Amino acid sequence: MTTASKTRPSGAKQGGTGAAIAAILVISAAASAFLFWLIYVHPAAATSTQYAFLPALNAVLNGLAATALLIGYTFIRGKRIAAHRAAMMTAFGFSTLFLVSYIAHHALHGDVRYPLGAAFRGPYLALLASHILLAVVALPLVLVTFFFSLTGRIPQHRKIARWTFPIWLYVSVTGVITFVMLRLAQG
Repeated sequence: MTTASKTRPSGAKQGGTGAAIAAILVISAAASAFLFWLIYVHPAAATSTQYAFLPALNAVLNGLAATALLIGYTFIRGKRIAAHRAAMMTAFGFSTLFLVSYIAHHALHGDVRYPLGAAFRGPYLALLASHILLAVVALPLVLVTFFFSLTGRIPQHRKIARWTFPIWLYVSVTGVITFVMLRLAQG
């Protein structure tokens, strides 16, 4: 331990938390606004089927994120902190790759709509709405949860992780389900 850290007041570690959380909220809001614009306003760049694999890749990445989340949860229940951290970093990595792939898909192909006359359109739209709303909530929650963990604020990490985990898991799993429902509806 350095001399500076020995003499630092115990509350000094908490300094900057409000600013960091505010920055996370601003970044999350900007990312959500960008995605809304990309999906619902910006015209698709191409109509080629060259990148038609992206929605399936997105579903696989969501499934891998959900799997890593469940593994991480199992590790923390067993008090395997290092393994938990590795699993959660893996989930974050898969979710980040998903986001990159999702942005690429929507930039190239735009929004894909559920066919009007297809079965289960109502349940699909309800599931999609909950998925979208909770995805907007999940982004800042995930970032704040990681912030608390990476800065050693474990009590705060535990408190917010109780909310982050089920929301992040729900978003990951419903991402796979909505993909499957859309594919089945398209025939």
